[in-house]
Amino acid sequence: MAISPELEAQILRYYHAEKWRMGTIAHQLHVHHGTVKRVLMSDGVPAAVLARPPSLIDPYLPFILETLKKFSTLTASRLYEMVRERGYRGSPNHFRHLIAMHRPRPMAEAYLRLLTLPGEQGQIDWGHFGHLEIGRARRPLMAFVAVLSYSRQIFLCFFLDAKMENFLRGHVRAFAAWNGLPRILLYDNLKSAVLERSGDAIRFNPTLLAFAGHYRFEPRPVAVARGNEKGRVERAIRYVRDSFFAARSFVDIEDLNAQAMQWCLGQAADRPSPADNRLRVGEVFAQEQAQLLRLPEHPFPTDERVEVTADKTPYVRFDRNDYSIPHTHVRRMLTVQADPQRVRIVDGSVVLADHPRSYDKGKQIEEPFHIDNLVKHKRQARQHRGMNLLNQAAPASADLLMQASRLGNNLGAITVALLSLLERYGAAELQLSIVEALAGGVPHPNAVRVALERRRLAQNKVPPVALILPEHVQRRDKPVRPHRLDTYDKLKGGKDDGQ
Repeated sequence: MAISPELEAQILRYYHAEKWRMGTIAHQLHVHHGTVKRVLMSDGVPAAVLARPPSLIDPYLPFILETLKKFSTLTASRLYEMVRERGYRGSPNHFRHLIAMHRPRPMAEAYLRLLTLPGEQGQIDWGHFGHLEIGRARRPLMAFVAVLSYSRQIFLCFFLDAKMENFLRGHVRAFAAWNGLPRILLYDNLKSAVLERSGDAIRFNPTLLAFAGHYRFEPRPVAVARGNEKGRVERAIRYVRDSFFAARSFVDIEDLNAQAMQWCLGQAADRPSPADNRLRVGEVFAQEQAQLLRLPEHPFPTDERVEVTADKTPYVRFDRNDYSIPHTHVRRMLTVQADPQRVRIVDGSVVLADHPRSYDKGKQIEEPFHIDNLVKHKRQARQHRGMNLLNQAAPASADLLMQASRLGNNLGAITVALLSLLERYGAAELQLSIVEALAGGVPHPNAVRVALERRRLAQNKVPPVALILPEHVQRRDKPVRPHRLDTYDKLKGGKDDGQ
């Protein structure tokens, strides 16, 4: 337990000036005697001078030390049972305290300062910075952090996930900001970089290998449990948390990234260089830039490509939202190509739709003409089915519709009206009435209706009633003939009720 400098000074004064014993100091200052011993030993008092009085554990110390040498992680409770079986009668709590003093400690590992050449190495990692609420969606806010090992120049960019596409986009933006790239990039054991690792055998993500081949750098994962090898990027992430992100307000992720770029070129570049505090990071970066690899002529493609199946509705689902497509491509396998701003749906090489990307959840992003064309198609389909039905029941209806179209009348409304008359009066009467209306030079449903009524009155028939109930209801409401009850008497075999 850490103690105050004042208490430490008191312990040293009472021991050296007042000649108090260690136990007296502990009792009067209300501290543990182990604390007093630690302070005195750190001041140079020999351990032999501070030797404790004889203890019950002394006869068993050789056995305990030998056991701990073989089994350094053996628990104190198990060791206590072993010593107790050999005659030890001390309390278990005091025994645990003594074991903690005698347990061998592993030697602390020392590290050499890692020096790199200009333009030789960079380090990459993700940092998690909470979540963003976008409409009904809750998305993680991930920071892509890259740092050049020599100059410590930082690149920072935020994304709404840590998928492979954003991982590559972070690289491309960092290279563009630096106007070059280092020869080696170090990674932690990220799935975006390393798919499998067994000892020294490493299987890289093939997409990252293709990306590295395009930009001519060497991807290199750090050794397992060797975080010091990428300590520069880990310290950069802590620096981002404390100096950039803490208490920062922003409108959206585009605003946050604009502020991050200004911070990288401003405050982060103006900090003193860790290698030479007489220079600024930006000044060292300007020297390093000449040693960076040149960028290729074209950037590596980082668009997301996802195969999707269009259902019976004219939409495809991508990243929690639905995007409209032409109704002519429903029930097909299509491809979504997306970048951070746009979503394109393609069929082969043909772009069917191009929408702004939404990061909400459950939204329908539509092109109005997609839905309008579907509605128009549905109306035309219903009209064509009605025309076919009329043509089969009353062939003269085709001449009536043709003459009505020449006059500019609404064929859909005429078709609906003629279908209603067909249902009420029947096919034969409708055919004769259409011929009569055409003979009178009036190709309109009203003329057909007048002819139908005239024929009904001439034949002295009752007015027809339209069947407006659905077919299954009509079948259900048909009269049911009751079953004859005398059949039950036959089942009794002619016996009367008294038997």
